[in-house]
Amino acid sequence: MRTRRSLTALLFLATLTFSNAQDIPVDYKLGENYSDRYKYSTVLAIDRSVKEQTVLVRTYYGGMPLRAKGHFIEVYDTELNLVADYNYKYAGKHMVDGFVKNGQLYLLELVYDHKDEAYNYVVHQSPLDEFNFTERKLLSIPSKEVINPLAVSKYNQKFGNGFSTATHFNDDRSAFAVTVHHREGKEEKYHIYLYGTDLKLQLDYDFSANIEEKNYAFENIEVSKDLKELYLMGKAFFKKRRFDVKERRFQYELVRITQDGYKTQEFADAGRFSESLKPVLSGNDMKVVGFYADRKDNRYNGLVYFNLDANSLAIKAKKYNPFSDQFMLDKFGREVDAEIKNLIFKSVHITPNNDILFSAEEYFVTAGQDIGSGATKKVDRFHYNDIVLAKLNASGAMEWARNINKAEVTQGDASYASYTAYGEGEDMYFFINSGENPQKMSKERILFKQGFSRNPNMFVIKVDGSGDLSYKKLIDDKDVRLPIMVSRPFIDDASDHLLFYAKRGTKKQLVEVTVK
Repeated sequence: MRTRRSLTALLFLATLTFSNAQDIPVDYKLGENYSDRYKYSTVLAIDRSVKEQTVLVRTYYGGMPLRAKGHFIEVYDTELNLVADYNYKYAGKHMVDGFVKNGQLYLLELVYDHKDEAYNYVVHQSPLDEFNFTERKLLSIPSKEVINPLAVSKYNQKFGNGFSTATHFNDDRSAFAVTVHHREGKEEKYHIYLYGTDLKLQLDYDFSANIEEKNYAFENIEVSKDLKELYLMGKAFFKKRRFDVKERRFQYELVRITQDGYKTQEFADAGRFSESLKPVLSGNDMKVVGFYADRKDNRYNGLVYFNLDANSLAIKAKKYNPFSDQFMLDKFGREVDAEIKNLIFKSVHITPNNDILFSAEEYFVTAGQDIGSGATKKVDRFHYNDIVLAKLNASGAMEWARNINKAEVTQGDASYASYTAYGEGEDMYFFINSGENPQKMSKERILFKQGFSRNPNMFVIKVDGSGDLSYKKLIDDKDVRLPIMVSRPFIDDASDHLLFYAKRGTKKQLVEVTVK
């Protein structure tokens, strides 16, 4: 995705209040600064055990050019002390994710078996009290080998890759769905599987008949508490239908799968193009929130709300909430033909009054050139800009919408960019990295900007139930001399704790944040 300009102004529907508040009820404590043997690594997973230990799994790299060499596992106690570590000297080609369940660590990998000519989902399993990994096959799909089996095309009218798969965890990470699109002879096949994190297969559904007219690219899931109902939300791309120039080639659909079959709900109101939809299961209701546009080019005009019957998927109520003229003026000033676009869903929080706090981030990619070692090479730059937050009441009407001005760009590990959102009661908290001081844009507007320092500060921004914003610098770069992976924490909702990992080079440290 690309955009011609960065969205760097404040948007809202309520009276603007953005104060530098020191009374935000958020505090932190630091773990010890440890030496680390692996200079180059990325976080694969972070989870917590039944003993309240934090388990962190990193993929480490070496050689020239850098390539994965193995996985380093760290176990921390509740006081942030490193109590155990283990070097699992297995890199794998397609490590998908990791999680902890019943005292066991599981690493999920996609592997191609040349002998059987099949893609296998393989589980690497070890007890946490004495590391000793074993492997077992979870799922096998006959296929020819392809270049990137995890590449899912959201806009490809024809399925030419031969094999494509994706894994989606639900929000509380109690289950995950595996979708597999592959060829069987001359026929296309599409299967959907649901597993609990105990690795028991809950659902196995052949979705092949549904892809004759459409290609599906699911974006997120919701699962019932008993793991017997799976909901998948995503784009359905039409293969054969003829389109008017004003029509879009895909639509959002929600698919419900049980042992008895499937049901589908389309979101395709004439002249309204839904975007970035998120399903939220609430009792017997399925709430769906997101954005909408009045034309097909992703220029958002407001927020949309649907209330569905969770069993039949029948729409019981819907509400399109347009951005007001004042909203647009406050975001863009007096700029003409301003656009709101490139917003990606990030988080949703249901308040005690069943109001919905919905946040998204402006994200896009630009192409550039990097000059190094006497050579010029093409690179992608990933932009993480403004945060949009809106409050919908229990009936779906928008009470207010706010924007947090932010500008970040990275070519490397995205864990240090973007943000983490955490909802508590009627309030929403955002944790971001930023330079020393936010940039003042006008009397009422400020911009959190990526600084030139290699140790950005962590800020916390609070948005209360009325839509008023306040912020403070939570952690100074003089206190934590390592950059914090601000978008990859472990979140413990029960205790209102968030655990962040700080890492650079051969040094590492844990940071625990508490919302009081």
